[in-house]
Amino acid sequence: MLKSVLVGAAALALACAGSASATELQVKMQNQGTQGMMVFEPSTAKLKVGDTVRFIPTDPGHNVESIKEMLPPGAELVKGAIGKEVLVKLTKPGLYGFKCMPHWGFGMTFVAKVGDGKSNAAAAEAAAAAAPGAAKKRLTAELAALK
Repeated sequence: MLKSVLVGAAALALACAGSASATELQVKMQNQGTQGMMVFEPSTAKLKVGDTVRFIPTDPGHNVESIKEMLPPGAELVKGAIGKEVLVKLTKPGLYGFKCMPHWGFGMTFVAKVGDGKSNAAAAEAAAAAAPGAAKKRLTAELAALK
């Protein structure tokens, strides 16, 4: 009996420790930021599996959605409504690319590296290379910053 209580207590302690180590990153969706117009700030992050990203529309007219070619295998697509906060749990290791659809042409992008980021690195780089003008420039720089 005592042994099973101790095993149960140890399992509960490990479960709580695992959830306590997950972090939440807040990313602002802005018309103007330190990197120019139409930006996510920060624009990159190195995170762990299980961490979350909270996208906050600090200025009107923004949304966040996945760049589907820049998602790790098995990760869920995200598509937030204009002007709404979105919470994304990063459940798979790899590179996650996000955009503001209304400002995709301005290069409003965010990239997260979860774990080692290798599971979809080639696909993410190919997607960045195929992105339109300003998005291509920002995505390329964001991927380089995460290496």
